[in-house]
Amino acid sequence: MTAVPAAPPTFGRFFLPGPTEVRPEILAAQARPMIGHRGKGMEQLIAQMMPGLQRIFRTQRPVYISSSSATGLMEASIRNCGGRRVLSLVTGSFRERFYKIALANGVEATPLEVPLGEVHRPEQLRAALAAGRYDAITVVHSETSTGALNPIADLARVAHEAGDVLLLVDSVTGVAGARVETDAWDLDFVLTGSQKALALPPGLALGVAHPRAVDRARKASHRGIYFDLVEFESFILKHQTPNTPALSLMYALAAQVARIEAETIEARWARHAAMAERTWAWAAEMHGRGVDMRVLAPEGFRSPTVTCLTVPAGKTGSAVNEAMKARGYTISAGYGALKDQTIRIGHMGDHTVAELDALLAVLAEVVSA
Repeated sequence: MTAVPAAPPTFGRFFLPGPTEVRPEILAAQARPMIGHRGKGMEQLIAQMMPGLQRIFRTQRPVYISSSSATGLMEASIRNCGGRRVLSLVTGSFRERFYKIALANGVEATPLEVPLGEVHRPEQLRAALAAGRYDAITVVHSETSTGALNPIADLARVAHEAGDVLLLVDSVTGVAGARVETDAWDLDFVLTGSQKALALPPGLALGVAHPRAVDRARKASHRGIYFDLVEFESFILKHQTPNTPALSLMYALAAQVARIEAETIEARWARHAAMAERTWAWAAEMHGRGVDMRVLAPEGFRSPTVTCLTVPAGKTGSAVNEAMKARGYTISAGYGALKDQTIRIGHMGDHTVAELDALLAVLAEVVSA
């Protein structure tokens, strides 16, 4: 007897803060046949999607495409642009990762910490820069572990007031979901990963380097081979990648860039903002019903792509996560020190408010039980 194939899962039930749910047609785009990655076909593929990538990042600069996780481009930014001394803005697990990468690469790094869930304010950065000499600042735009959104535009202005100081921005859960204005905010280096708000499978990282960053890289004596930004710059101008690309993932990227172009990046930002605001309003509704839940990040500094919520007394983030899984929905427990105190909802990528409402209705039952 021939087995009947299982039906594909219903789209709209997977709300991890990464990897994000990927639409079936984007997954299917990976099945295209192989082509030579040094031939005209690859150059045409990159040239075709480059204008859309630039609109996503809001830049006139070329967008680098790296067959790696975003951590690879984080390390690239340190090796190429970190100089001798880095100030790392730390307020969560992923901001701490930037700090650890600097130390692992032999760069003197100083952490500037704030409590979990908080963000760095411009006056804090200004004071830290006045107290010491730094070549670069590392910062996470949207902190996936806490749902906090750093005021990147304000921090960039303060960084550039200090002179030859580069701002290196991890916007892994920012780009394509939260407003990022690479050129208007004068960002020196900004990066993201494919598996977050871009709603692609994991395995690609994308980044934009200001000419200041490329100039700094040219002077770096230990920038390595695989993550050499000078090579990335040289090759992308020819619509090539410096190393063998993950071709199937690039097919998916091209298909998703076309979808984002059809939606427009402005409409995508608005949809993410609507999902975030619905989640925050839901938390307030639950609190009003006597279920003690609150958004961890302060008002005005909340990510539009991921919300971290405290769980009621007597429950743990892991238990809520498992209960949701039993009902066919995937969310996440808290991360690191917040694992049992919180849950996280990744309302990013190609999800809609209607799909989110269905999730929140089930979550209300779970946390009220």
